Amino acid sequence: QVQLVESGGGLVQAGGSLRLACVASGGTFTTYGMGWFRQAPGKEREFVAAIARNGGLRSYANSATGRFTISRDNAKNTLSLQMNSLKTEDTAVYYCAGTFGSAPTARSQDYAYWGQGTQVTVSS
Repeated sequence: QVQLVESGGGLVQAGGSLRLACVASGGTFTTYGMGWFRQAPGKEREFVAAIARNGGLRSYANSATGRFTISRDNAKNTLSLQMNSLKTEDTAVYYCAGTFGSAPTARSQDYAYWGQGTQVTVSS
């Protein structure tokens, strides 16, 4: 059973940066494509970014393009999300997720494993 544990969330001012991490255990990390999703209060969970098993392909939501960078270190079973130029609308709980698919996917139903989430709050 794969377990995903996120960290790195917190409170930051608008324009600041945060780096989220997700450590995987209980499975073979290179088997999974990985993604980040987020859910703001009163809103549906939405796609943020995804990365292929070997890190060669990446996909971003329009809201993340140019500001966020997804990466993975397969030797450390770790997925990361570097978030720069944060905006108040980025406030949400951020989740990492794992999929058996080979290509990055923005569809939450494609992901079999989910972490518990980490809160990101951006103040004005």
